[in-house]
Amino acid sequence: MAIAIMCSGGDAAGMNPAIKKFVDYVFKIGQEPYFIYDGLEGMIEGKIERATHEDVAGIVHLGGTILRSSRSKRFFEFEFRKKAFENLEKHNIDSLVVLGGDGSFRAMHQFYKDFSVPFVGIPATIDNDINATQYCLGVDTALNVIRDALDKIRDTASSFNRAFLVEVMGRDCGYLALMSAITSGAEICVIPEMEFKKQEHTARLRHEIKEGRRYILAVVSEGTKRSREVFDWLQDDVGIETRISILGHIQRGGNPTVQDRMMAYEFVITALNHLSVKKESAVMVGYKDGDFKLVDIEEVVSKPYEIPQKLLDDIKYLD
Repeated sequence: MAIAIMCSGGDAAGMNPAIKKFVDYVFKIGQEPYFIYDGLEGMIEGKIERATHEDVAGIVHLGGTILRSSRSKRFFEFEFRKKAFENLEKHNIDSLVVLGGDGSFRAMHQFYKDFSVPFVGIPATIDNDINATQYCLGVDTALNVIRDALDKIRDTASSFNRAFLVEVMGRDCGYLALMSAITSGAEICVIPEMEFKKQEHTARLRHEIKEGRRYILAVVSEGTKRSREVFDWLQDDVGIETRISILGHIQRGGNPTVQDRMMAYEFVITALNHLSVKKESAVMVGYKDGDFKLVDIEEVVSKPYEIPQKLLDDIKYLD
């Protein structure tokens, strides 16, 4: 059996450890490993090569993905999916492991319906916004990058009477902002999932400044599209000089943390153990309550991810 691995959508730290474990484990179970470069676009263009141990030597500590990635509008047209399938057939590839997010799994779900090529999805996105899993590859590394930035920004904020607004990634999900705000001791957190009670925060912060507060740290999720509004509010309503920092794609990079490396290994082993015995399937490896479970891809893409209420409730402790 020949099994290929590919990355799709945004890159995430943890992809390279997953790729290395994939090659090592596929050889261990007596199968043939293949790489698909450049994601869905690479599958359409036939960028497929047999993988070796040499290809993955020394990549565990690297961020990003040696396979590169892409987003593909063409893949949602049947003629290009058919071309991708024909390219897999040329190499006798009969199953896939796909590192990606919600959009990638929707694309592969349709591919499976068309051509019945078994695949296992591994959730890999720093946004942590995939249904049916509590954790996605890359999240811990991204959170540590944000933590480091917030700690440094707080250092300079405490030297002046200023507010610092930091915008973090997450697309339409506020998970990164929420977790970062809680663990950095931020005074303000603005996320799509919760109402921002501006009046209440204005009164609180004015009182705290009067009582001696010298600086404010605000974390805003990009999905709210409210960074400018919060900036103006801090300056005009709260009455404190404000600076804004947009962390941007720095959050995608960096050496994978120990947690992301270990999670990558477990995700891949679970995926390959399943493919070695289950020839027909379209599933994702989910992580829940300390265990790795296979979830039908239909369930994964049927509804959006929701941040656990317990974490949302923790915002109140910022007040």
